[in-house]
Amino acid sequence: MDTTATGPVATEMLARLNSALSPTFIQLTDDSEKHRGHRGYNAAGESHFSLEIESAAFAAKSRVDRQRLVYKALGNLMRERVHALQIRARAPGEV
Repeated sequence: MDTTATGPVATEMLARLNSALSPTFIQLTDDSEKHRGHRGYNAAGESHFSLEIESAAFAAKSRVDRQRLVYKALGNLMRERVHALQIRARAPGEV
């Protein structure tokens, strides 16, 4: 099963993350349907995501600093379109 999200919001998210963080691995999953009926759910989808990303930009950074880098890269999408984002960010070589 292909779990990489491909809708317009996901496409924009991936473009911004690739541009800002040059990841060596990235996987974005649209979890919106799992949140049907929850706060922030959007019937159009693409409101809840899980992100797994590996980038040299995360080396020697804390978990919070890594999340800040992701949020900065996504900018207004996090305020205007995406309700929730679960992030697993690692530097190359980390498990």
